[in-house]
Amino acid sequence: MAEEQKIAKNESGLIETVFENILWSTRFLVLFAVISSLFASMVLFIIGTIDIAHVVKQTWMYYVFNDHTFDVHTTIIADIIGAIDIYLIAVVLLIFSFGLYELFISDINPAHGNEASPVLQIHTLDALKDKIAQVIVMALVVKYFQLILNMEFTTVLEMVYFAVSIFALALALYFLHKAKKA
Repeated sequence: MAEEQKIAKNESGLIETVFENILWSTRFLVLFAVISSLFASMVLFIIGTIDIAHVVKQTWMYYVFNDHTFDVHTTIIADIIGAIDIYLIAVVLLIFSFGLYELFISDINPAHGNEASPVLQIHTLDALKDKIAQVIVMALVVKYFQLILNMEFTTVLEMVYFAVSIFALALALYFLHKAKKA
């Protein structure tokens, strides 16, 4: 009887060990998100760079060839801000990729001891969420700035709303900065 219990215990221990090994190996599914996010980040960096090249071309056409078919200042500023917004989203995806990899797969050895990479060293899921949230808030600020460039205010109430929105934005940035220091 004791012999049968010992065999049953060994079999359940073996099943448990096999199951735990399989479960632990499923963490590699995160690589799909890591690779996809890296690819999306690269695509956005390329798109942002193409947009900046387009701005350079527009500026060149405006000033060198006197092509005044558009308002250079408004158009170019809006396009540059749009490219910055795209770059910020690309950075979010890059941070997300690094963070997922470090949290679920392995530490990134070349990053250790490198002074330029503390932003990419993620040790907890909360740290990853905080870093992503900070970059997303900055992307929203940039998008807001891009949108207000083309707004026309016709009433005093619209100006008040504009002032209140700038105050709310400044308050949000203050608390974001304060949270980063803490």
